[in-house]
Order: sequence, then structure tokens, then C-alpha cells
Amino acid sequence: MSAAKRPASNSFGSSQMVVKRQKSSADIDGKAVAVTNGSTSSGALIQAVPRTSGLQAPIMELAGHTAEVFCARFSPTTPHLASGSMDRTILLWHTNGTCPNHGILTGHKGAILDLSWSRSSSTIFSASADTTLASWDLETGIRIRRHEGHEEIVNCLAVSPRGEEMLVSGSDDGCVGIWDTRTKRAVDYIETEFPITSVAVAEAGNELYTGGIDCDILVYDIRKKAVAYRMPGHTDTVTSLSISPDSQSLLSYSHDGLARTWDIRPFAPVDRSLKTFVGAPVGIEKNLVRASWDSKGERVGVGSGDGSVCIWETRTAKLIYKLPGHKGTVNDMRFAPGDEPIIASASSDRNIILGELGS
Repeated sequence: MSAAKRPASNSFGSSQMVVKRQKSSADIDGKAVAVTNGSTSSGALIQAVPRTSGLQAPIMELAGHTAEVFCARFSPTTPHLASGSMDRTILLWHTNGTCPNHGILTGHKGAILDLSWSRSSSTIFSASADTTLASWDLETGIRIRRHEGHEEIVNCLAVSPRGEEMLVSGSDDGCVGIWDTRTKRAVDYIETEFPITSVAVAEAGNELYTGGIDCDILVYDIRKKAVAYRMPGHTDTVTSLSISPDSQSLLSYSHDGLARTWDIRPFAPVDRSLKTFVGAPVGIEKNLVRASWDSKGERVGVGSGDGSVCIWETRTAKLIYKLPGHKGTVNDMRFAPGDEPIIASASSDRNIILGELGS
């Protein structure tokens, strides 16, 4: 995914770090406001219906980025959210109460296109249009290292679910990078014929899933660096891949405007397609829109080009929510981990929305 290059305000050196923000009424950046029916309020909303989360209001708008927001990720173990933007920054947010912005990570020279937390929530990994990945230590507030090796924009990344923490990245250079998070250079590359726009790693760590402009989902045996099988069905660029909580299914989204689930169990039928989810148009921008599962695998969701978030029931593919609120393409949507009934949506309108879901 191409993005306009902007001059960096700082060199990308080891001195780059997280800048702590103090919440103040005079600070217009990094603020959250309660929202209802499209309007904003400086205080909490008074609702007649039962509340289901720890947010100050059922809908919280997080404003602070100065350009399109391409990704938002919940911490797996703490009440925090990280967001990445065309403005080359990563903002850190609390996900309860007034949702204050408590930090900013700077140093990338291009747009932040994807993010992932480490399993312990102590580190954030980022993929950027500046052709690099980066690791950020949230305890000390510094960038640990810059991961170099790709020759073009890095569109996506994923972290191995267990074992030694491993990063997998996909780039416009057609390579999938495999990285030890402790080293600067990649451990290995898998070379493909097309730009890679989405990646996912199997629970066991032995298989790697890739999607790109050739429309098919390819499954690689990591040890052999060979294609184990492919899953055709999409008719345009595959922009998102995500493995279900039970590791039995894969969720994909494509520029064809469809989300789909696939059977990734061993010995599954040749036709692994399970369900097709309709209702989330891609929009004229054709951004790398990301889809996700809820923590139980019972719902899947994706943003869309019409500024809404679509959520379906996984088993039936029934559309159960079509949530408006954004004024631009919703590039990413995520369900909060665990039992917290919150979703986050990140949009080209420069804002992030945290919203409660009903029980």
C-alpha cells in the first residue's frame, strides 16, 4: 500500500522514545470526548439503558492524530490501545474512564501501516511505509531496534502466538520477512511473485498465511519455505488475515468487499471456504482494511468504505450490527480482549472510536 512520504521531523536513531502526555484542559491533542448521536460533549452521558463497560460513555471519540489512522490494537493483557497513522506516530491510550492519551511514539519516516503488541504487552511492533519495522519498549520508553531488510513499503506484520517471539512481515517487495525480535536483520525471507498485503501465523508456528494482489490466500510450510496449499475465492487484493481464537478458522477480507472464513484444520476438505460475509463495501480509496474476531470467535467484524463498522454472527453469517459514526473509511476494527464488550475503530477521518456493544 503506497503512502505519501513526508520529511521526518527527527532522524530515526536510538534516542527516539515515548513522550509522556499530561492531560490538561489546554491540550488540544490526544483527547477523548463522549459522543452521542453524532454530537460531542465534554462530560459523561446519562443513559437510561444499562452500561456494559468501564468507558465514561457508551461511545468515546479519541482525537489526536493529524492524518489518517490506519491501525488500532488493544493490548492483550492491559487496558490500553495503540494506534498508528499516516502522521508517522503511534499514540497510546487508556481504554477505560475518560480514555486519556498517555504517550506518543515517534521515529518512523513514513506512515504506520500495522501494529502488534508482544504477548506480555511490554513491547509494540510497528510496520511502516519507510520500509522498516520497529520494536518499542513501553517500560523504558525507548525504541529497542529498527528492523531493516525490506526494499519497499512494509504493509503488515504478525507475531507468533507461542514459543520464542517471532515477527512475520509482508511488503510491496514481494517478500515475507521472518524476524527474531531480538535482532536487527531478518532470520529469513520467503520470496513471492506479488506484493504481500496481509499475513498471519498459525498457533503451532509451523504455517504462515499470506494474502496479496494475486487474490489467493497462500499457506506456507515455514520450515520448507514452500506453499503447502492455497485457498482461492477472493477476486481482488486480500487486505486482512486473522486466525480464530480456537485456531480452527481463518478470517479474510478483500478489496472485493467480502469477508470470508476458511477451514484451516489439518485434513480439511479441498474446498476450505466456510462462510461469506456481505455488507462492508471497500470504498474508492481501497485502503488496507483489516478484519478481526471477537475473543470467543462468535463474531467477526470489519470496517468499510462507507464509514461504518459491520459485525456478523460467525456461525450464520448474519449481519447483527452496522455501526455508523466515522466520516471516512474505517481502516481497522478490533474487539477488546477478554469479556470487555468494547470495539475500537480507526478511520481515515483521523479519529478512533471506542464503543460499547450490547450483551
